[in-house]
Amino acid sequence: MLLQGHQRTKLDDTDDTLFYSYPRFVTHVDEGFIEQLTQLYRDRLKPNTRILDMMSSWVSHLPEEIEFAHVEGHGLNAEELAKNKRLNHYFVQDLNANPKLPLPDADFDAVINCVSVQYLQYPDAIFAEMRRILKPGGIAIISFSNRMFHQKAIAAWRDGSESDRVELVKRYFASVKGVNLPGFSQPEVIVKQSNVPSFLQMLGMGGGDPFYAVIAYRQS
Repeated sequence: MLLQGHQRTKLDDTDDTLFYSYPRFVTHVDEGFIEQLTQLYRDRLKPNTRILDMMSSWVSHLPEEIEFAHVEGHGLNAEELAKNKRLNHYFVQDLNANPKLPLPDADFDAVINCVSVQYLQYPDAIFAEMRRILKPGGIAIISFSNRMFHQKAIAAWRDGSESDRVELVKRYFASVKGVNLPGFSQPEVIVKQSNVPSFLQMLGMGGGDPFYAVIAYRQS
């Protein structure tokens, strides 16, 4: 099993839909992080392709100059998703209650997830779904910093160091495999750390947010 039961627990175990029932029209990372993420998308995502922005909000951080064939949005707050101008369509779903994505097999060229992976209680099921909906060779980009809604992050994330969290996401990708079921490629990790102590960063006291991205491709 990828995670033990206690590792999936949250400090606030109330329904996630209640926590996200009101919109938060803010960015949860600083401008430096966003610039690095947008540049990563610019480098790795191709024009005229189909993108799933999973666990999205009112902004996707996609490069403005790149046109995509379709950007599907997913999240927990309809008001936020409705304001996101990059989305062609969106749906609301609590992945911790139902990890099955209502999307066809092998229909997307990319899945992106920005600063939200820490809230997944059943990442093995979600990453298997990501593999299912990606086309062979499709890319998955999971980005995160050291910020989080502490009460809603799972214990395995809260209790680990930043390097532990990178390894955790790599394990999520590695968990997707089986007999005659190619999973993901060996994950690539991009790290750009801050030299300011993490507790000061979380208080917004300078130095810039650390940037982490774990990238893998669906094998064919």
